[in-house]
Amino acid sequence: MSPRARAAVFLIGAAGLAALLGWGIAGLAPFGDFAGAYGTLLPHVEPQGRHAANVVAGVVFDYRGFDTLGEELILFSSVMGVALLLREVRDEDTRGVTDRMQSDAVRAVGLVAVPVVVLLSLDLIAHGYLTPGGGFQGGVAAAAGLLLVYLAGDWRAFRHCGPEPFVDAGGAAGAAGFVVVGLAMLAAGGAFLENLLPLGTFGKLTSGGEIPIVNWCVGIEVSAAFVLMFLEFLEEVMAARR
Repeated sequence: MSPRARAAVFLIGAAGLAALLGWGIAGLAPFGDFAGAYGTLLPHVEPQGRHAANVVAGVVFDYRGFDTLGEELILFSSVMGVALLLREVRDEDTRGVTDRMQSDAVRAVGLVAVPVVVLLSLDLIAHGYLTPGGGFQGGVAAAAGLLLVYLAGDWRAFRHCGPEPFVDAGGAAGAAGFVVVGLAMLAAGGAFLENLLPLGTFGKLTSGGEIPIVNWCVGIEVSAAFVLMFLEFLEEVMAARR
């Protein structure tokens, strides 16, 4: 097939996809409005049934916790696959490569922002079932905070902040912790991931039963996964520069 014919096929397919997406978006309900039963039922049932002030977190980590476990394991498997593939084909030693930020203003502002972003990420994880946030959001923010060490500092500093063995172990521990919680509930006589812990006082950090535990497991796994992915891609860049 000639390049012109391939371009024509692509444009026809892209136009059809755009039409389908436009048709689907046009049929959506207005932003913030959901006419389904769950949209009206859960805000009334979840606070009493799970004691999580953030209904979304209650749904993600309890009502559909098994689905969330699958999503976490997909991220874990994907990042592990990237790491294994890149480490297998990369034979360059990057320890001697320097990549230091030369702007003093960028270094000063960026390095000051590192603890701010990391503390914000911890707050997002810790209060994720009380206010908007959670392990997924906080984990990404934590990884971004560490990435600032590279963007405002240098490559070697970023490697020291996220050593690969520690990051590998953190990702595995976070993913395994979610599974262990489910198996513990199963061993205690309930269903997999069924909450058998005290629900605590609504609006407090001790509320939500098992939700805080699996929330932190997700936060640890997501942050480690993204840091590991940043490390592997930046290793490739530094190997190419060497």
